[in-house]
Amino acid sequence: MSDKTIKVTLVKSVIGTKQSHRATVRGLGLRRLNHTVELKDTPEVRGMVNKVSYLVKCEG
Repeated sequence: MSDKTIKVTLVKSVIGTKQSHRATVRGLGLRRLNHTVELKDTPEVRGMVNKVSYLVKCEG
């Protein structure tokens, strides 16, 4: 398997966003603005990042 990781950073506030989008951000492990997490590069994680792409910045 691949052990690639991606860095995801919350760059926009979740205030005023859909409940499901807030849940997705929490599911990615992001807690506050400018918080960065390293996650495994899987199709599931990519789908979550894609769903809230307007809130996060992704590198790697």
